Amino acid sequence: MKKPSKAKAMERLQKARETITELRSPEVLRRRSSSPKFQKWRRNTEIAITNIFGKSRHIEDFGDVDYQLLAFFDTTPESDFVEAYLRGLDSADAILESMLEEIKEYWEDDVHASTPPSSEKISQPDTNEVFVIHGRDTSTRDMVARFLEQLELKPVILSEQSNKGLTIIEKFERHSEVGFAVALLTPDDAGALEGEKTQPRARQNVIFELGFFIGRIGRERVCALTKGEVEIPSDYSGVLYIPLDDPGGWKLQLYKELKDTGYDIDANRVVR
Repeated sequence: MKKPSKAKAMERLQKARETITELRSPEVLRRRSSSPKFQKWRRNTEIAITNIFGKSRHIEDFGDVDYQLLAFFDTTPESDFVEAYLRGLDSADAILESMLEEIKEYWEDDVHASTPPSSEKISQPDTNEVFVIHGRDTSTRDMVARFLEQLELKPVILSEQSNKGLTIIEKFERHSEVGFAVALLTPDDAGALEGEKTQPRARQNVIFELGFFIGRIGRERVCALTKGEVEIPSDYSGVLYIPLDDPGGWKLQLYKELKDTGYDIDANRVVR
């Protein structure tokens, strides 16, 4: 089995610990370690530990926990069996907690969730050009472009480029060799499913170009800025959406995204 990520390993062990609370319920206590719920929990936890740590002392420590009395008589009260079972759960919980602490302390942190299509580490882009996808809201377009210039990056705005006899799509493709794209989802249009109330949405060219750049340079190099109560496309999971709220908020978040994708930019240029 493939070893899980640090986050996934911690999630599985934490889930096993949380289930212990359910194993203390009166319903389970009546049958204790012979109850189906307990047996399922123990088996699932053993599988999780083996998947996380392999065949190691971790699975042995968990497997050595006793949930029953090692010796008893016909006169042994029921409460003794219950106490033995609960002590076993306490021991199992402590062992799982120790495993969680080991992972948290000694495992390397996971890489960014959105890795490039090439599965290689993100490096410094070979261009300082950032494509600005926009609709009819030219004031927002210019505001974002000026911020990119403050970071000493070159915003690429298609309407500002010469046509040179090219069709629109040819012109678009020619200027799409960039290291990053910012899509401005401004409420320029309105639309809805048939029979439903319309709501503000971005221009269709913005949605098209957003999808184009996700496929071309990877979604980790695409950031969408939203303005107002604009409809968010449902198909672009994993794309970061940043609200154009106060000037300092969106600028700082966009700066971080650009920095994380390899741009050598100065945080002092982020003017609130």
